[in-house]
Amino acid sequence: MNKQDYRDMWVSIEQEGGRIHPVSLELLCEARKLADAAGEKLCAVTVGELPEEELEKIRGCGTDRLLHVTGSGYEPFNVDAYTHLFTELCRKYRPTAVFVGGTIQGRDFAPRFACRLPTGCTSDATELVYDPRTGDIEFIEPAVGGKMMAVITVPVMRPQVGTIRPGTFRYAPTGPRPWEIVEEHIDFPLEQIRTRVLDFTPNEDDDSLNIAEAEVIVCVGNAVRADSLPKYRELARKLGGKLACTRPVFDRGLLPFQLVIGQSGAVVKPRLLFSFGVSGAVNHVTGITDAEKIVAVNKDPEAAIFHYSDYGIVGDMDETCEALLRQLEG
Repeated sequence: MNKQDYRDMWVSIEQEGGRIHPVSLELLCEARKLADAAGEKLCAVTVGELPEEELEKIRGCGTDRLLHVTGSGYEPFNVDAYTHLFTELCRKYRPTAVFVGGTIQGRDFAPRFACRLPTGCTSDATELVYDPRTGDIEFIEPAVGGKMMAVITVPVMRPQVGTIRPGTFRYAPTGPRPWEIVEEHIDFPLEQIRTRVLDFTPNEDDDSLNIAEAEVIVCVGNAVRADSLPKYRELARKLGGKLACTRPVFDRGLLPFQLVIGQSGAVVKPRLLFSFGVSGAVNHVTGITDAEKIVAVNKDPEAAIFHYSDYGIVGDMDETCEALLRQLEG
């Protein structure tokens, strides 16, 4: 295979009800940087119809080309149709890379079409770097339980496929460019769809579990006691923020998975983050690197979390929380 035969970087646009999933726009903004570094075009792949205002969001990210696909078998989403679609599109157009949002849908079909091509598929990278010497993209992510940062490349095969979790990159549109729209019509035989949606009940919207966009977060680590959780929830409420936790807190059954910050949870970008009893393992820290201000509380003065915080308090987490609550009451 000659890597020079492959050009342009693609982003799969996930949508529901005519609204683009935020991760797709985040990926467009990040892929724009990679495409500029590689001297290639940025292409957005959409399936089905989108309102004009949503298309303008895609264009506003500096997209050079819109590959618009119509056909049967894609609504509602099913992994068979999307796997076939991206396999056919990649074989025809030969993109350098394909980035897919690390959602339930994206994680389902991306590794499948990558395997069919065949090529490599990485997941959960926290940084993407273009190497001009090799033309490869470096997918950088925590490994070995967060003890090291791994650099993963696909040095031989193309395209380079990766799924990136929502919130990993910032949505920072660079402005529209002249773009072209390419139409493709690819039907998927309905009889080849192996699953059927019999019924659908949307999740009840519990805003307290949506921490990705919170302006203030109170995060508790594995040192937290079950009977102490109410005071941290109260502190978050008084600060106008939300409660969150590290993965071990969820593993103990104290808080739901939606509140986990880190490699296996959410990536957050609050203006203020209070970190109580958090050790500072890399697999957690990858989720808070974009926080504007971090205040860490830990009784261990050598805790790694202090290397990432703007302010550090060496002391008992419960006592510190109680002192803050008293100050807020006053």
